[in-house]
Amino acid sequence: MHPLRKHLEEIISINDEEFDFILSHFKTLKRKKHQYILQEGEIATKEFWVVKGCLKSYFLDENGKEYILQFGMENWWITDYESFINKTESKTSIDCIEDCELLYITYDDREKLTSEMHKMERFWAKKSKFGRIALQTRVLSLLKNSTQEKYDLLLKQYPTLFQRVPKKMIAAYLGVSRETLSRLNKM
Repeated sequence: MHPLRKHLEEIISINDEEFDFILSHFKTLKRKKHQYILQEGEIATKEFWVVKGCLKSYFLDENGKEYILQFGMENWWITDYESFINKTESKTSIDCIEDCELLYITYDDREKLTSEMHKMERFWAKKSKFGRIALQTRVLSLLKNSTQEKYDLLLKQYPTLFQRVPKKMIAAYLGVSRETLSRLNKM
């Protein structure tokens, strides 16, 4: 079974003909480690689904310090959603931590697909709800949890991330220094 179909069928039921129609709206993109799929200041015209690999969405402050907003691994969706939906300049960059194979859909194709196939409208509505829940959980964790609790929660939720991503990126995601992360690792 195609991995995208398996992913879609976690939420909606589709037949072969429907899946072929859905897939016709997507294109494949392969990128090497350290290549961008979006740079700050560009307009995000694509939403990406990760078939294989790992990416990071981040921004740099005025001093060049990196803040990682999101990692994207297999079966995850990633883009700068404000830019994608509002057609404004991206405030974030997205680049590949590993070699990546991605499927992408443009904003216009996504709008067309959802208007022609209400199952996909339901799919993206549910994915959006899950995304809002994940975002709320992350913000609350950043505001109320200790550094140790944030680290433990990330390790519990995404244990494979720690084998795939350099520790300095984990630190940038948690909003701590590399040294603080090293101390947590030893506990």
